Amino acid sequence: MGVRLKEARERAGLSQRQLSFSGCSPAYISRIESGDRIPSLQLLRELGRRLGVSEDYLATGAADRGGRGADLAQAEVALRLDELDAAEGLFEQILGSAVTDAEKAEAHAGLGQLASRRGYPREAIKFLEQARGMTDRMKRAAVAEALGRAYAMVGELESAIGVFQAALDEADARQDDIETMRFAVLLASALIDSGNLGRAEELLGRALALGDKSQDPLVRARLYWSQSRLHAERNDQDTAADYARRALEILLLTEDTYRTARGHQLLAHIELDRGNADEALILLERGWPLLERSGNKLERAQYRLEEARALAMLERSEEAAALAMQVSGLISDAAPEDAARSYTVLGSVYEELGESSRAREVYELAAELLEPRNPNRFLIEVYSRLADLAEAEGRKDEAYDYMKKAVRQQRAVAESFVH
Repeated sequence: MGVRLKEARERAGLSQRQLSFSGCSPAYISRIESGDRIPSLQLLRELGRRLGVSEDYLATGAADRGGRGADLAQAEVALRLDELDAAEGLFEQILGSAVTDAEKAEAHAGLGQLASRRGYPREAIKFLEQARGMTDRMKRAAVAEALGRAYAMVGELESAIGVFQAALDEADARQDDIETMRFAVLLASALIDSGNLGRAEELLGRALALGDKSQDPLVRARLYWSQSRLHAERNDQDTAADYARRALEILLLTEDTYRTARGHQLLAHIELDRGNADEALILLERGWPLLERSGNKLERAQYRLEEARALAMLERSEEAAALAMQVSGLISDAAPEDAARSYTVLGSVYEELGESSRAREVYELAAELLEPRNPNRFLIEVYSRLADLAEAEGRKDEAYDYMKKAVRQQRAVAESFVH
């Protein structure tokens, strides 16, 4: 959108100041052109009117079209501007009247991205899988990113890795450095979640080499973010915190509220792992208003999980228990690892309240969710807690079995670091 606006303005022979009007300053136009801002539909229409082009062209690059083409452009504009109900109605109308496979794919892609935006990853997967064969290169890449993220969100990491690897191979074949860097980072993130840290590190090294050529601050922030996650998985929390701070410092300058909120969340997660609950809670409180406005329901739930962990560590047990129960109910179907972590937080709260049987019940639920995701470092903590409970209750054999599981899991995680 920014590139098209700048080109149309220069064709019209206007400066940013000459194009500006009440409610749309030269500085705001500059931010639109640099990609830092997305204008409202009302501003987009006025800019198009002043430049002699349509709002559809500015938003999507589409020439003035009639019929289904106009409906599709309008739906895409509504989706980009977060007018989700309007976008849904238009995409469903397009799907209902679609004649060609291409028209169906466009509608499925829109509905999939819409479901993802609302926090319904399984519904998003259903639509996006039907849109994977799209011929438009840019839209195909957008579908691949949304589909891979949706698979990762529901814990189907092998599927996510397959989607991102295929998109990376395609970018490599085109020698497209920007898309290569984009999908290298996404693939590395999925590999980190699956425990394949060696391959993830290789991909991030390649992405960093490409990123050195970029002046885009968001590119640098994404790379620092991924490096932070990699070092956190390697249990190098100091280096992880350093990269997370670098990412957050950049994001605070971009005015990107969503990524800035997630930057607060990442650093808070690391500080909790380092035992700094007070600092983590401050970070979470600063970032929450940003995510509350920009994140979907699952992202908000995952964010509140970190807050529950901080409250539990600060011995604010009743607040932590209420929040962890709320969170586990929201994300149990969508994100197995996060749900397991919420159960673990809840179990620690029950332990502090002296309710050992309830603690054991939720720890067992956590183990059940995590066991199919071996190796997993969170399982070490769950098995250790179950061992401690069993020993405290005099069940020595059971305690010994859980401790053996914890040791085996620790070895499996260590081996994954090597490979």
